[in-house]
Amino acid sequence: MATAAKKSARTRRLTLSTIAILLTLVFLLQTPFAAQNATLSNIIVTNTSTDLMVYMNVDGAFREQTVTAIMNGVPTSFSFFIKLFQKRSMWFDKVIADIEITNSIKFNNLKKEFVVERSWENNIPRTVQSLKEAEKLMSDVDGLKLVPLSELKKGNQYQLRAKAQLSKIILPFYLHYVLFFVSLWDFETDWYSIDFIY
Repeated sequence: MATAAKKSARTRRLTLSTIAILLTLVFLLQTPFAAQNATLSNIIVTNTSTDLMVYMNVDGAFREQTVTAIMNGVPTSFSFFIKLFQKRSMWFDKVIADIEITNSIKFNNLKKEFVVERSWENNIPRTVQSLKEAEKLMSDVDGLKLVPLSELKKGNQYQLRAKAQLSKIILPFYLHYVLFFVSLWDFETDWYSIDFIY
């Protein structure tokens, strides 16, 4: 009798292990396809009378899993990586600027509002009521100062490279066992580059 109970328990453990492995494989196989959706668009390099500026958007970042996490109060961040190089034909390109900025969002379920903070705007909280407004604030980089024009030389060739990624979501402990497929929320765009002459 005890032997039959042991065999039954062992079979149950093997079945659960097999199911867990299969589910993990399914989610891992889906991740590369999901990660291909996010792209940078509308990248514009321009200048004021004193500074070099950049504008850009990330598209495809708000997937169903990301929105579900945000609506459940999980703080979420997008990071933008921006590099400016002076192009040199006979030597390695010179790094002029290497910037990382972060846009963060948190949903307040009691007040039914989204709070967005953007590191390049001194993390001043911006409160909006609609998810659409919050998505726009999270996805746009508008008028980021890269470098003073005094650091550039007239007639030289430069290259801007940029990419965006969803920062790792840190779940409350009680959600870890439910949402073990958190990798589905990950996105990282390719590097995009723009060449220009100042």
